[in-house]
Amino acid sequence: MDFSPLNTNPIVNYTHLSISDNRKDDNSAVWVANRNQPVDKHSAVLMLNHSGVLKIESSKDAKPIILFSSPQPLNNNNTEAKLLDTGNFVVQQLHPNGTNTVLWQSFDYPTDTLLPGMKLGVNHKTGHNWSLVSWLAVSDPRIGAFRFEWEPIRRELIIKERGRLSWTSGELRNNNGSIHNTKYTIVSNDDESYFTITTTSSNEQELIMWEVLETGRLIDRNKEAIARADMCYGYNTDGGCQKWEEIPTCRHSGDAFETREVYVSMNMLNNLGNSSYGPSDCRDICWENCACNGYRNYYDGGTGCTFLHWNSTEEANFASGGETFHILVNNTHHKGTKKWIWITVAVVVPFVICAFILFLALKKRKHLFEEKKRNRMETGMLDSAIKDLEDEFKKRQNLKVFKYTSVLSATNDFSPENKLGQGGFGPVYKGILPTGQEAAIKRLSKTSRQGVVEFKNELMLICELQHMNLVQLLGCCIHEEERILIYEYMPNKSLDFYLFGMEYGAVYLIRICFKLEKAN
Repeated sequence: MDFSPLNTNPIVNYTHLSISDNRKDDNSAVWVANRNQPVDKHSAVLMLNHSGVLKIESSKDAKPIILFSSPQPLNNNNTEAKLLDTGNFVVQQLHPNGTNTVLWQSFDYPTDTLLPGMKLGVNHKTGHNWSLVSWLAVSDPRIGAFRFEWEPIRRELIIKERGRLSWTSGELRNNNGSIHNTKYTIVSNDDESYFTITTTSSNEQELIMWEVLETGRLIDRNKEAIARADMCYGYNTDGGCQKWEEIPTCRHSGDAFETREVYVSMNMLNNLGNSSYGPSDCRDICWENCACNGYRNYYDGGTGCTFLHWNSTEEANFASGGETFHILVNNTHHKGTKKWIWITVAVVVPFVICAFILFLALKKRKHLFEEKKRNRMETGMLDSAIKDLEDEFKKRQNLKVFKYTSVLSATNDFSPENKLGQGGFGPVYKGILPTGQEAAIKRLSKTSRQGVVEFKNELMLICELQHMNLVQLLGCCIHEEERILIYEYMPNKSLDFYLFGMEYGAVYLIRICFKLEKAN
């Protein structure tokens, strides 16, 4: 743990208090105390005063940076600041029995690196949040654009870019598991909810760590990518990327930045020498600007932006040895994916259509089969019902059940010329029976939906009402949905004339009512 000039540009006289792990190849910092407040490297000191206040002082005129201050006065004789082997820098209170109480620890304030023992999550009692925040640039520890967090409700790791959700791991169902060969533990209770990486190895030389880079990429100890938020453009959902509500109209699916070497002229460049801009800022500015074709850092430390523009009359020369730019191109992988999507659609859609047509044909065939079966059953039932009806008529009034073909022949296929009139229950036709007898044939309306049993009951009632002064019922016909009554034909006027136009009409009605009462 020491003061190091992490920010090499543009202010070289400033430094930061950092913790480094000598097992890392580049010996870079895993924790920084004053990442947004560099101090003078010639006068900076770290001290724990008699009141138990841990602070950084750099010069007489500069305001000290307070890392820890106890709400209650502490006895400095039993308070110490110590760097542990885990990489955790702690302020602890020592007790006479040999135990100690941690008052403050650097693990509660991680920067861009997650070590075993560090937490990602939230303390429900204090509301304190544990998360990683990327550096502004590769050599600048200031707060960057990407934040790596644990989402306890959905139980997933997430990366946000300036507050906008960029990447998610998906739900982690197990409380103990492994991600990218790194073991993890999930804890959730009333006091806290957090995610932490763990190690069970006894090898002291093994370095377990995750680091979120200034580009949004999350890497492990071997610099292998765990998450690629740097490949999330808002239109894609592969690799855990999340869609954004809006993307520039000039950008399309497949557009991405690729690192290439290119020779350019000065009139193609536009410099933005603001050291507060990091690589992700330059990337977003170029992405939003439809005239931008690429970008690179302006300063060697990774800050500032240089944008590349060209037009149809002035092309860039891509060749080895040129300047390195992040060039916006349409990813051929996405083009290939689109091509295969269209091929798949061209093959699958006709197959689905044929399968659907076959399904409809089989369904229709089944429907016809069931309809024929039902018709056969109904025909059998109908034949049986007609036979029963014939037997019943013979017993009662010697009435006849006519065949449908005979009815059609008698009425000339229910010709309009044979129609005598229209009643409330259906039309009446004049017909000549095979015996030569004239008949009035009443074709009952199909809307009545009468069954054979109901029709039979009505016929029985009519039979009971047969009288010498009433039109005689000769028979009936039942065919599928047809219900037909055959009466004797009256050539001279209708029944109402004889009922109400003659003197004996009233007497006739009295006789009819008397007969009905006697029958009941």
